[in-house]
Amino acid sequence: MTVQDLDTGDTGDALLDLSDPALVRDPFTAYAQTDENGPMARGCVRGVDPMWVATRHDDIRTVMSDARFTIDAATVPGAPVAHRTEQTWQARGMHLGQEKYLRAGIFDADGADHRRLRGLVTAAFSPGRVASLRPRIDAIAAQLLDRLPDHTEDGVVELVEHFARPLPITVICELIAVPEADRDRWRARSGTLTAGICGDELGDALAGMVDDAHILIENHAANPGSDLISDLLSPHHRDRLSIDELVALVVNLVVAGHITTVNLITNGTEALLAHPGQLALLREDPTLMPHAVDELMRYCGPVVRALPRYAIRDTTLGSTPVRAGEAVLPIVSAANRDPAAFTDPDRFDITRTRRGREPHLGFGHGAHRCLGAHLAQEETAAALTALLDRFPGLRLATDPQHLQRGTNPVNWHLKALPVRL
Repeated sequence: MTVQDLDTGDTGDALLDLSDPALVRDPFTAYAQTDENGPMARGCVRGVDPMWVATRHDDIRTVMSDARFTIDAATVPGAPVAHRTEQTWQARGMHLGQEKYLRAGIFDADGADHRRLRGLVTAAFSPGRVASLRPRIDAIAAQLLDRLPDHTEDGVVELVEHFARPLPITVICELIAVPEADRDRWRARSGTLTAGICGDELGDALAGMVDDAHILIENHAANPGSDLISDLLSPHHRDRLSIDELVALVVNLVVAGHITTVNLITNGTEALLAHPGQLALLREDPTLMPHAVDELMRYCGPVVRALPRYAIRDTTLGSTPVRAGEAVLPIVSAANRDPAAFTDPDRFDITRTRRGREPHLGFGHGAHRCLGAHLAQEETAAALTALLDRFPGLRLATDPQHLQRGTNPVNWHLKALPVRL
């Protein structure tokens, strides 16, 4: 792990390089080492202003829910505050003009705007609505598993491409009625946005997805159906949502609405196969599946860090003074292995939440807790249940140490998961 003097406008302070391969490869261990040096470190990536890096569970719960912090840089009183998320996407290759969709999105809104935007779609992701989707999720999973043997080569099949990725993207595309003929393009562009790719390829993918969202909205306006987007375009909602906000919502739903689940299914499968004792417990008692999914999101969840929060006034987080306008980056993966919050945090235990609630932060906390958490949990439970039932002899095709992980510092994910059925 490296600390570098990056060209960030900081006054000579040594900064934690958030793109360091050690942090990307194993954020659970590497960020824990930064915690040993003090409550919070200063960190940065090239092209983005410095941020405080929070790794402790209590500090992150506070920054995610306390009124002293906001997710919307524009709401900080006084001089303009650098929008770190916008800077990050610009550094990655976002085209000029696309930043308006970041600012119009539900993830970067706060206060009344956030409540308005979230209120429009909350019902679609409620526990009851998600439970009603389970038969369709099971059917999609079954269809993919039917075809899985056809993709084997020398007895090995790659699980990300042929199961973990197509399941959630199909579900979210059906929810917003993306035409089936267009789904491969949506999936490819979404994959580019979340794989750590930078430059023109990233910029073109984002611009293309924005264009596709505009076309989808226009088609739904002309030919409304029973999907979520048609509902948002109905007279009841039309005056509550701008076109930019609706485009941002569509892009966010497609990208965030499936990528966490793809990676949770993949990480979860690898963790279970690498821990045969835990897998045996789950096979013996299938009612443990909801607990297993919860523990997987804590133990090997794909969300490394959440969106930055900004102090609206001079304050203190833990024992660290934070000035008004300074950004705090929550490292979720570190918080979920914090020994102050979890008993034996580096142990994978699917019975953990059955014995008592140790709330992880894999889906966030507070007003911005992940809107699609119930859907991600339901899809992961359905996927793992179907996969383990269909292939009782499922096993890894390579040593876990040889599996390759992606380079996106935001999402901890496997590039591929080769298994034997």
